[in-house]
Amino acid sequence: MLPGLTLVLGGAASGKSAFAEGLVINTGRQRTYLATAEIYDTEMQAKVAKHQEMRGTNWHTIEVPLDPGRVLATVHGEQVVLLDCATMWLSNQLLAENDLVQAEFDLMQGLALCAAPVVIVSNETGLGIVPDNALARRFRQEQGLLNQRLAAKAGLVVNVIAGLPQVLKGTLP
Repeated sequence: MLPGLTLVLGGAASGKSAFAEGLVINTGRQRTYLATAEIYDTEMQAKVAKHQEMRGTNWHTIEVPLDPGRVLATVHGEQVVLLDCATMWLSNQLLAENDLVQAEFDLMQGLALCAAPVVIVSNETGLGIVPDNALARRFRQEQGLLNQRLAAKAGLVVNVIAGLPQVLKGTLP
């Protein structure tokens, strides 16, 4: 059984989304997918289409690029939610020049009110070089802080590297 909040971390193309999807599928509950990506070009469109194809059709997908907390607060207990991903959500907030403190408060409030287990996918961005511009440095800093706060609230935290899960906190179901 999944805890109320699970955080699945990993680098780009690490297998974190597939691992998180497996956790959700194995619950046997109704699956809700909260999609945070916004499609601005053909490359992103292809990536989203590939993710949709890999997931299959047994998901209720809701696009929430900026406000997943609002939806999380309304989810019923018999469901399970996959939010993929916190990294895109944070990027959307920064590009929209939104108040990050308020946006994170809204997200955390939605998580607290959610009656179903939630699995959040997020990128680990702190292992690379220092970015060469202010926006990228701010993003990396904010992503690291967001991941720390989510991990503190999560009952299960898993880091996925090369498709292999490493449990950092809690126990896999």
